[in-house]
Amino acid sequence: MTFQVFGDLPFTTAMARAAGIDGARLSRAVAEQELARLLLGVYIRNDVERTPQLLARAASLVVGAGSVICDRTAAWIHGVECFDFQELDGVPPVESYVLRGRRATDRPQCGGGTRDLQPRDWMDIGGVRVTTPVRTALDLGCKLPRRKALAAMDALMRIHGFTRAELVAELPRYFRRRGSVQLRQLVPLVDGRSESTGESWSRLEISDRSLPAPVPQHWVHVAGVPTYRLDLAYAHARIAIEYDGEEFHTLPEDREADERRRAWLREHGWIVIVLTKDSFTEDAIIGWIGELRRALAVRQAA
Repeated sequence: MTFQVFGDLPFTTAMARAAGIDGARLSRAVAEQELARLLLGVYIRNDVERTPQLLARAASLVVGAGSVICDRTAAWIHGVECFDFQELDGVPPVESYVLRGRRATDRPQCGGGTRDLQPRDWMDIGGVRVTTPVRTALDLGCKLPRRKALAAMDALMRIHGFTRAELVAELPRYFRRRGSVQLRQLVPLVDGRSESTGESWSRLEISDRSLPAPVPQHWVHVAGVPTYRLDLAYAHARIAIEYDGEEFHTLPEDREADERRRAWLREHGWIVIVLTKDSFTEDAIIGWIGELRRALAVRQAA
């Protein structure tokens, strides 16, 4: 019951100390999964639901007054995880910025600086300024490596429902900003129908090689009923690209269901190319892109 004093709200190390809870007790509670460390020096009971409002409130405990939460921390609050696995082994800093002309925070939990932002670029979540999903997508399109950037932008569009036209309308503001060339290349590719990082990466590799764009989440109808949904498809050519992520394709029953579905598709004239997390090395990409080229050529010649 020690941590019930904070209710369902996040709290800092200093707040815990004021309540008579020392650092050793906090560390033990994290190890025993009684608490979760949300940010550097910020904790929450493990049974509390992580809502955007709660995550924003957690960030508010470490950002300075007048700061705007941006980039990967903003994406995290908006429901999209962009931090690297090695960062998640520790606690990544809060990425926040202040408006140009103001002094950036020097708190150790925060990273950032100054940035040109307008009032339409942020929203209030739990009393904290957080860049909007559109602004967050654009900033990550400049900042992250290409694959990760497109996956994050796809996910933000999928969750929050903004349009590609909204992204395009903001591009002139990014002229000459570092990463703006990459951003202009990625915006036309953003598609909220992609449902996984692997699907986004696959679409990017296909685009980079000037191949036609497949359609995400295509339904195959059987007797007029939508029965099989394909990750990526060239429906006219009956070519499917399936990404088997670890979350939904590792259990024996999952693999059996995948094989039954793909057997039916192949029996009915589909070419099915299966990708996994190991399909994005240089050699692996050459292999499956070559397979896709050949499949498209065969269908075009038929």
